[in-house]
Amino acid sequence: MSDVRAAFITAAVWHGTLDEAEALLAKHPELRAGDIHTAAILGDDRAVRRFLAEDPSRATAKSPPYGGDALTYLSMSNYLRLDPARTPGFLRAAEALLDAGADPNAGFWETGQHASHETPLYGAAGVAHNVELTRLLVARGADPNDDEAVYHSSETYDNAAMKLLVETGKLTPEYLSMMLIRKHDWHDYDGVKYLLERGVDPNFQRGRGWIAIHHAIARNNSLAIIELLLDYGADPTVRKDGATAIERATRKGRGDLLALFARRGFSVELTGVDRLIAACATDDGTAVREINARAPELVRELLAQGPTLLAEFAGTWNTAGVRHLLDLGVPVDARYTGDGYFDLAKDTTALHVAAWQSRADLVQLLIERGADVNAMDDKGRTPLVLAHKARVDSYWRERATPEPERLLRAAGAR
Repeated sequence: MSDVRAAFITAAVWHGTLDEAEALLAKHPELRAGDIHTAAILGDDRAVRRFLAEDPSRATAKSPPYGGDALTYLSMSNYLRLDPARTPGFLRAAEALLDAGADPNAGFWETGQHASHETPLYGAAGVAHNVELTRLLVARGADPNDDEAVYHSSETYDNAAMKLLVETGKLTPEYLSMMLIRKHDWHDYDGVKYLLERGVDPNFQRGRGWIAIHHAIARNNSLAIIELLLDYGADPTVRKDGATAIERATRKGRGDLLALFARRGFSVELTGVDRLIAACATDDGTAVREINARAPELVRELLAQGPTLLAEFAGTWNTAGVRHLLDLGVPVDARYTGDGYFDLAKDTTALHVAAWQSRADLVQLLIERGADVNAMDDKGRTPLVLAHKARVDSYWRERATPEPERLLRAAGAR
């Protein structure tokens, strides 16, 4: 296989970019229908049928650079993913390949730290999120209990392909729970609601992950999503990794969730240092002062967790709670270990978090308390860098404002 062909396939499928693929096609137009694999990637059903007519065994032939067959490359095509108008040609090509013997459960193995089997169904449901190709593959025998297809079909707000997998009625409880967990990663209220309405158990304890309500709290899901879980029977008192969801909410600074759990009849009477943390989270100044005066050992325990608590409270926008933590003695520039999900690096400060979340009230409070406006995290980013990034390159850029940047510059940020 030529280096140019390999480069084209790499660019045209999966993690590649169409700009690069199109540049290669412009320079090497012979790639368009050079073989069954490139024809499939382009959704050229006429060329695919011509190649099959010449040699039906081409339907199962494997090709570098990944070792996939034509159907697998077709399903992972960025042309399919990014140009829905071309779907009919891709469907005709896929039908021709299946009619000629292509296996809808074939694919290739991705090697590395997390080896995984990349199938046509993964491409259709988890890469392209194309419901029509997903429907065709399932109808022709693709197994919906496919790790990659289930996991990645949930990574969108267009849930049509995910729903199709669910509605086969074949998914195991483990895989249904995986979908629910991933919907919490996406903060997708409608997706969570759909899965719960279909009977997914919110208390299912997955072998490879948290219970749904624990994961939703870890991902800072909205009050509305947590209410939805409770509506469908989620139990916040169930322990996972040594903590209940109520305790996790406390340590996240989620006073709103503690109030919700209490309204729903769950006991939120906490013990030890969690009692003090909860008082901070719920802005119960009387309880904070009382515990501070009567149980200094709990204050010492809280201070030992200070860097994490301060960053977590900032991440859940609990300005009042942050103020209580600072009043108790948590250093304003305490360094957090980080959280990759939220793109918080090692050595992040609460000011980094507030700036990244575009929370002007928190930024103002932390500046007033003496936060270092030019502190750098482990990636070399200052709060000002993150405040700007929030407006141009974040999932919440629609709500981000220039105000945190203005406040930081006024305080001497460079």
